[in-house]
Amino acid sequence: MEQGEKQVMEQATYDEPEREQPIEEEAAPQSEGESGGVPLEEAGGEEAAELAEKAPTAEELAAAKAQIAELEAKLSEMEHRYLRLYADFENFRRRTRQEMEAAEKYRAQSLASDLLPVLDNFERALKIETDNEQAKSILQGMEMVYRSLVDALKKEGVEAIEAVGKPFDPYLHQAVMQAEAEGYEPNTVVEELQKGYKLKDRVLRPAMVKVSQ
Repeated sequence: MEQGEKQVMEQATYDEPEREQPIEEEAAPQSEGESGGVPLEEAGGEEAAELAEKAPTAEELAAAKAQIAELEAKLSEMEHRYLRLYADFENFRRRTRQEMEAAEKYRAQSLASDLLPVLDNFERALKIETDNEQAKSILQGMEMVYRSLVDALKKEGVEAIEAVGKPFDPYLHQAVMQAEAEGYEPNTVVEELQKGYKLKDRVLRPAMVKVSQ
């Protein structure tokens, strides 16, 4: 009997259906503000604190402004220096160009100045009067040389300064005497004692003259 009941109990145990296991519900995602994350308010506070730490102090701002002002002053000084150097360079270029033009324009000045005494000697010699035919022939040859020399200088721009009958000009004339002269206005050249010459618009030698009072 006992053995039969035991078999029935075991059979009932095997035949009993398996119990269903309870299904676990999926956990809902937690927000950052919930447990397991950093609260939003706390995170915002940390960022604000970090920005506050990085913000420049009043001393740093003042130092930065002073450095900016110093750099601006240096820049302004460099600009003024550049403008001065540029102006000096332009002046140098202008002077160089003018000197080159003057050297080209008055290239014959040194030679012409050296030849003026030669012209004076020729003119003195040609004023000599003689009846000797041989002397006259020599004077004619000298006059030809003199004319050739004058023409050569004229091609370079050398010309005699007009004096007699002209108003006295201290730039062109050198007054060495004053005298009363009929037929002349006061301060007028009445006699030329030595010829003057000019090279284009530059006076090589003023004319030595006598001026009326």
